[in-house]
Amino acid sequence: MLIHVLVAMSCLLSAGVPSPRNADQELNHPGAAIFPTQEKHVHGSSIVQSADGSLLATWFYGAGERTANDVRLQGARRRADDNGWSPVFDMADTPDHPDCNPVLFLDPDQKLWLFWIAVQSNRWERSVLKYRTSTRYLENGAPQWDWQDAILLKPAENFSEQVRQAFDTIAYPEPMWAEYAHAYTDMLVEAAKDPVKRDTGWMSRCKPIVLKNGRWLLPLYSDGYNFGLIARSDDHGATWLPSGPMVGLGANQPSLAQRADGTVVAFVRDDGAAPKRIMQSISTDNGETWSPCTDTEFPNPGASIDVCDLGQGTWVLVYNHAKDHRNNLALAYSHDEGRTWDQPAMLLNSLDGQRSFSYPSAIRGIHGELHLTCSYKGPEGATIYHITVPNE
Repeated sequence: MLIHVLVAMSCLLSAGVPSPRNADQELNHPGAAIFPTQEKHVHGSSIVQSADGSLLATWFYGAGERTANDVRLQGARRRADDNGWSPVFDMADTPDHPDCNPVLFLDPDQKLWLFWIAVQSNRWERSVLKYRTSTRYLENGAPQWDWQDAILLKPAENFSEQVRQAFDTIAYPEPMWAEYAHAYTDMLVEAAKDPVKRDTGWMSRCKPIVLKNGRWLLPLYSDGYNFGLIARSDDHGATWLPSGPMVGLGANQPSLAQRADGTVVAFVRDDGAAPKRIMQSISTDNGETWSPCTDTEFPNPGASIDVCDLGQGTWVLVYNHAKDHRNNLALAYSHDEGRTWDQPAMLLNSLDGQRSFSYPSAIRGIHGELHLTCSYKGPEGATIYHITVPNE
């Protein structure tokens, strides 16, 4: 397989983001497929590690995505004393609806949460945000679920005005204009006035975080609005309230980390126009409001990313280092909570361009190592990779 891998990560700090180093060096692959490659679509994985060291991963599987009603959530586990993954099992399946974008989360009490979306009418913007919880998840096979419900969010009445103010602040140039057509941003502002549209279609993708004050933040996004929103809980997930909008042109799938001073930073996928770069938004009020999204220097091909807090001020950003393809996966480390970044290093790279690695999900392991999963697709089929990067 034409993949190159780099696991040694000591790099010089750089104010910008140069090309990943050692792009021509072949090293040993540090990861493994969770299950053999197969023909159906597998995507959108998530991973957690329990206190006993075992790993649990999930993803969605089926004949497509939102238009394929056979799509369900699957999972597998790997014991701490086992080098391989268990047989695949089902995690959730809403009859006659695609189930997508699963997110696993172990809360501070070690209760397991599974967030995901059931896609109504085969349209992303009609998705219903659901969750399950389990306290009996360490045995073989799927967790035994204790509870299931939907998360309903009702953005504030001034949601539309918040969207308009954000667009006015950024002053985006409209990509096209015609006398008979409304500006794109004007249409989004108008759509934000509709209570049905703003109350529905908020989708999961990246893991929640627990703030220093105990609040939980679950990052969400909308393909209807093409920007983000955060669900916040101050009662350990019993109830959820929406934040203000996280506005940008194509600012989707935020991933979160919190600095020592309380600032929460969101790194955001770029589904907008050029230049294609990971975007960033800031909250200084524990996730209640968010600054308009601005570009970082990291390229992004309109693909999901993830950030992981490794402790002691070290963050790692996992992303596709490209503007127009998903044929590699890179790691960039910051040792000052995302203010500056080391030179990124290539973790996976398809030298012939025939294979893709995308939608990474990253967590800090119980021994300080980095565990991540990602979607793999190549001529031989599709699977989910699990990769461990040691703590060095």
